[in-house]
Amino acid sequence: MRLIPFVQVDDTPFTLRPGALLRRKGAPLRRAINDVALEVFDYGDVVYRFQASGRLEEVTQRVPVLHLGEVAVPFRALEAFVRAQDADAFERAGFVVSPRFGLAFVPRDPDWVTALARHCIPTWRALPPG
Repeated sequence: MRLIPFVQVDDTPFTLRPGALLRRKGAPLRRAINDVALEVFDYGDVVYRFQASGRLEEVTQRVPVLHLGEVAVPFRALEAFVRAQDADAFERAGFVVSPRFGLAFVPRDPDWVTALARHCIPTWRALPPG
């Protein structure tokens, strides 16, 4: 994953709308509304979640190595990197959330990382700790 926090994930800008996603990638393997009312487009290797308004919330994919500008961080080192580089990082529901880098991940899971839109951070903070 090449991440420009809050701006772009690989070649996908956070301004992407569902219709543009469908034109770009075709029909997903699975399309549904999740428990928090986000529309999920699951392509197997990448999952996009949109608000009902069409605003992109999250992009989740396998990330053996996260690229942030010139820095490459292997997933196994991501938790230590985030804790060293983001004093505002916090944990919610088993996820480490980085407001600085706009991402959330479960350190013990295989290398799935979720890139977040900036407006998602307060929602994550509002979740109960633990």
